[in-house]
Amino acid sequence: MYLDELRALLARHARPDMSTAIDGVLISKVDEQTAPTTSMSGTVLALIAQGAKRMALGDRVYEYRAGQYLVASVDLPVTGRFTQASADTPALGFGLVLHPATVAELLLQAAPGDLPPLPGGAPSGMVVSDAPDELGDAVVRLLRLLDRPRDVTVLAPLIKREILWLLLSGEQGAAVRQLGLADSSLSHIARAVRWIRDHYAEAFRVEDLARLSGMSVSAFYRNFQAVAAMSPIQFQKQIRLQEARLLLATHPNDVTGVGSRVGYESPSQFSREYRRQFGAPPSQDASRLRGITRAEVPAVV
Repeated sequence: MYLDELRALLARHARPDMSTAIDGVLISKVDEQTAPTTSMSGTVLALIAQGAKRMALGDRVYEYRAGQYLVASVDLPVTGRFTQASADTPALGFGLVLHPATVAELLLQAAPGDLPPLPGGAPSGMVVSDAPDELGDAVVRLLRLLDRPRDVTVLAPLIKREILWLLLSGEQGAAVRQLGLADSSLSHIARAVRWIRDHYAEAFRVEDLARLSGMSVSAFYRNFQAVAAMSPIQFQKQIRLQEARLLLATHPNDVTGVGSRVGYESPSQFSREYRRQFGAPPSQDASRLRGITRAEVPAVV
């Protein structure tokens, strides 16, 4: 099995900010079980080498542990925590950022019949599977390059493409493939997701988002639920509350102003929904947020 060497490589090269010398490659090392935190998933492959993590997306819960991988094909608001991690046995994970353009390029190079036909409908924006040995072996070979810096420029792109191809042709290939298809249901929903993220403080009509996505209202709503495990309004609320929490880290004494800034007209509604999401009212939670800044890495790694 590849796991022993993968653990050693991850433990040796882990940094506090999760970065590595290979673009798009992330390493996480966590030495204690964590409280649930909310963030955006990113579009990413996350492979666990040691420990376990639990992620909640809408009404779905995903658990992945050593030898399993998670793929997030849309940038979605998630709540996650490490459930198996200690100083003696830290949680260790590998992450690879997924880019639609790279997926599209590989799909164009594939010969007819190399990939199975896509199922109908939009796939979930988040999926979990057992990692086959060939995928784990490719990840290990990519991480070995961290010990051979002069080989990174030439070899890392080749191995990353191999990893991506193994995902495309594997059990969860449908979700990854639709990331690179400009006319896929997932790409249309991703367009609406980006609009909501960019305009989270604005009211919107579902009919307008459906038109933006090139779908009927019923098809848009059905596909959005399939991808994001929540309605568009619920998605917007998640983004608003995450943005509010970040603002409160720097404006802890302006709860009303923060609520208004993220789109809440009613301070009482803002306080009620904030408490339901984070377990404490804004004024109380703000005192714990002085050190929080916007995450620069995907939440699922």
